Amino acid sequence: MLSDKDLAQLSKRGITPAEMNQQVDFFKSGFPWMNLEKSASIGNGIFQFSTEQLQEFIARFDQQKSALSILKMVPASGAATRMFKSLFECLSTGEENKECTKFFDELDHFAFYPELKELLESNDDSAEILKKLLGSAGMNYGQKPKGLLSFHSYTDGARTPLEEHIVEAAAYASNGQKARLHFTVSPEHRSGFEDLVKNLVPKWEAKTGIQFEITFSEQKPATDTIAVNPDNTLFREADGSLLFRPAGHGALLENLNDLKADVIFIKNIDNVVPDALKQPTIEYKKALGGLLLWILEGIEHLNQQLQENPSEATINEALQEMATYLGFVPAADFAALPQTEKVVKIREVLARPTRVCGVVKNTGEPGGGPFWCQDAKGNFTLQLVESAQIDMKNEDQKAKFHQASHFNPVDLVCATRGLNLLNYRDMNTGFITDKTKDGKELKAMELPGLWNGAMSDWNTLFVEVPLETFNPVKTVTDLVRPAHQNG
Repeated sequence: MLSDKDLAQLSKRGITPAEMNQQVDFFKSGFPWMNLEKSASIGNGIFQFSTEQLQEFIARFDQQKSALSILKMVPASGAATRMFKSLFECLSTGEENKECTKFFDELDHFAFYPELKELLESNDDSAEILKKLLGSAGMNYGQKPKGLLSFHSYTDGARTPLEEHIVEAAAYASNGQKARLHFTVSPEHRSGFEDLVKNLVPKWEAKTGIQFEITFSEQKPATDTIAVNPDNTLFREADGSLLFRPAGHGALLENLNDLKADVIFIKNIDNVVPDALKQPTIEYKKALGGLLLWILEGIEHLNQQLQENPSEATINEALQEMATYLGFVPAADFAALPQTEKVVKIREVLARPTRVCGVVKNTGEPGGGPFWCQDAKGNFTLQLVESAQIDMKNEDQKAKFHQASHFNPVDLVCATRGLNLLNYRDMNTGFITDKTKDGKELKAMELPGLWNGAMSDWNTLFVEVPLETFNPVKTVTDLVRPAHQNG
């Protein structure tokens, strides 16, 4: 039973008792596993540009962009703590690990070294250096978000990922006059982002001739999920209050839903490179945008054909186009439907939000990939699937997951089309994880991932993009890889 205090806590967050009870039910029943049919492949869910097609779709985007509202969304709320995990371990144990040794070997090659050097004394040992880099009395890199760290060195100083995203946006997320960017940030770091933007915008508007419109949002409290004890009873804090936890990047669907634009690029905060290496990223982003525009034109054409001539031939053409470019094959019972019902169902699919997702060849990175999956209604759809969504005790499903030829680098171009995106997610694709709080075990829940279950009912096409466009920074020494050393 919920007390008046519990109800007041829920109300303050904007969560209804029914929503909380649904979450508790998921803890009790668990989430169903994804049903993989097969991994997507070149020619079967994954599109591969020829040299001519690459240039054709770049040209299409450039020709149409002046009439479009374009936006770039960057999830940027995560702290850099995990990036420095090995350094924290080194500081805690007093023993150098492999990552820590490499860090000190390459120390003067990091973009943040000039700032760190100003804080160092000649007799500082390795522990003191780490304290001044990571600690609150020094640069506080252990608690800052990745977006505000110095990533790349240039002759005029270091650049943060925030700045690199601004530079990128001028090149491809712009209609030629204005570049709009939206960063999702944590409340405690928002002022840091806003202050840096105030300093950067005049500089880059002068350099590029592009006007920048940069906005921020935070994960909404209403998207937090309830925590429970291992026996699925409500977990309570020492003062008796309920414990809510951030629900992963799937919570950002609410933020995306608030954004209005014809074309929205989505890219992670840490996947940036210096100027000397940006060209492939710029070209492929434009090409993905051009392909999305071409697909939207195709959807409009199919709708018109179905309206003017809803014949069996038109229906078959639509089904072929949907399988090839929209990642949708209807269930077997579709064939027995009356012709009018077939048209209705096809048009429902055509009316969905649409995304084009860049994928890179699988090189063993942990994470999800592109698959054909069967949903509860028997339809086959293209999905980005994480390992946590697969029953690895099922040898058939495990084998199919490990057959993935490509990997998801979070490289999306979307047309949300003014729709309520919350109507196109699959709530059965969340995650349950084991956590602790104040030494007590608990179970936590993540909402369907932003590019996984949160986009389950979107039209989807995967496109192979070069591995060189995927350069995430997961550990601090990634910053001394060649991809981050050519400013």
